Amino acid sequence: MPHIHLKIAAGQSEENKQKLADLFTKVITENTENPDEAVSVAIEDIPKEDWKDAVYDKEIKPNIESLYKKPGYSFDE
Repeated sequence: MPHIHLKIAAGQSEENKQKLADLFTKVITENTENPDEAVSVAIEDIPKEDWKDAVYDKEIKPNIESLYKKPGYSFDE
């Protein structure tokens, strides 16, 4: 039962967020043995000015080695 929690820089429209949720669901159902009903998707808007403290420093940087897709940016100097 996959659950995706996407954190995204604030500013996307509700329509775009729904499209993302639909695309995630489609990819999961096509590539796993889970039906549509088993998938849930949450999308959390993070203000751009809070991204470093709220997401990068707490979730990305400490887990960088275990990420399947690493970001192409860094806040490290």
